[in-house]
Amino acid sequence: MRQSQAAVLERYRVLRGDFTTEPFEAGWAGEARWFVQVLETSQPSTRLVVTTQLSPDGLHWCDAEVETQVAEGTTILTWPVREFGQWLRIRGTVEDEGSAKVQIYLTLKE
Repeated sequence: MRQSQAAVLERYRVLRGDFTTEPFEAGWAGEARWFVQVLETSQPSTRLVVTTQLSPDGLHWCDAEVETQVAEGTTILTWPVREFGQWLRIRGTVEDEGSAKVQIYLTLKE
């Protein structure tokens, strides 16, 4: 039987400008999937731009070789990450000097 885990990294957090999530150690997992749910934005034109980052130690980060994700308005984004090493997090920006209330989940499978 495969092992799995779901982690809620942000719950009802209001984001402004540049941000990163807390790092999550996931070296045991063979695959991961992000879910970013935008619950509300300060303006209809507010965009949330996010990318996955990887780290060997939870201290030093680089962007993963996955596409940058863009959310406009209230929506939910999801994308897979494979061959990621040890640590994962999201780096992002809320554009147009706006804000976005989000929930961010990371699901992992062995």
